[in-house]
Amino acid sequence: MVSVVVPIRNEERYVAACLQSLLEQTYASEAYEILVVDGRSSDRSRQIVEEFGRKHGNVRCLDNPAAIAPAAMNVGIRHASGEFIVRADGHNFYPSDYLENCVKYLQETGADNVGGPWRTVPSDDSFGSKMVAAILTNPFGVGDSRFRTGNFEGFVETVPFGAFRRELFDRVGMFDEKLVRNQDNELNARIRSAGGKIYQTPALTTEYHPVGNIAALLKQTYKTSQWHVFSVRQNSSAMGARHFVPAAFVLGLTALLTGAFWSPLCLVGLGVLLAVYLSAGIYFAFRVSRNWGLSVRCALPLVCLAFHIVYGLGTIVGLRYLFVSPPAIPIRAGQSVNAG
Repeated sequence: MVSVVVPIRNEERYVAACLQSLLEQTYASEAYEILVVDGRSSDRSRQIVEEFGRKHGNVRCLDNPAAIAPAAMNVGIRHASGEFIVRADGHNFYPSDYLENCVKYLQETGADNVGGPWRTVPSDDSFGSKMVAAILTNPFGVGDSRFRTGNFEGFVETVPFGAFRRELFDRVGMFDEKLVRNQDNELNARIRSAGGKIYQTPALTTEYHPVGNIAALLKQTYKTSQWHVFSVRQNSSAMGARHFVPAAFVLGLTALLTGAFWSPLCLVGLGVLLAVYLSAGIYFAFRVSRNWGLSVRCALPLVCLAFHIVYGLGTIVGLRYLFVSPPAIPIRAGQSVNAG
């Protein structure tokens, strides 16, 4: 038995297609259940899920009064009847053999968590949507994030979401509900600390739809990167060094820019740093992002500069969470989490 847990909050644009893809699996319908855990959506998400539930006996809608993803996962796991737990996402669409391959690779590899890369698809044909997809699939934009930039197969440090044996959560604990973001990274760090393994395979590739414009990406990035320091405070292995490179870049730019008012050497250093950065950006834009069109490739280095600066600023601002805990505010707006 497989239990698919789908945390959602205000996902009316995507949740129907997500559920339809999960219902069209090669896995026997009587052998899996879909537990959609709704975080008090204020759009039609819950109604859409309940309509699916009336038509399909293996779809259930559960309530998540905390309205954040780790709490949703814990609600789903507690209600799950499956031997295997698959974490799904309302923004993703799943191939028909996804659940079958989740079980297959858990059994064949002996891994404690298996997952696959994302095939990032722009939300529409606009320049902004294509730019977002180009940034999120280019090593220059997201570094050595294997699930975003390639089809690597093998053992890795983390995968997005993933599939687990139910008993894993008895051994390493549930999702950390203090982490509105980065909760998957932190759980994977605990898996590794307990001697477990995480496996990525292209056989579990899913279709991911990110935000639809550059402004939304920058806003999301700023909010997410503020959680990096607190995530490390919760678990020192939760985040890799690459997550803090943008902060070092911003600090370096700031130091050189400040010093340029007094020292010609700092001005030269600033120019060299920006020249090297933009040259690398141009190289990766024209080598990796060929599918996004000439206008996207030409603009990519400058938009990446904005992306990395915002990412770094968010991380720096997040230093305040060394001393206090961040508020558990849901990622997507909706009705009050205290609403009945």
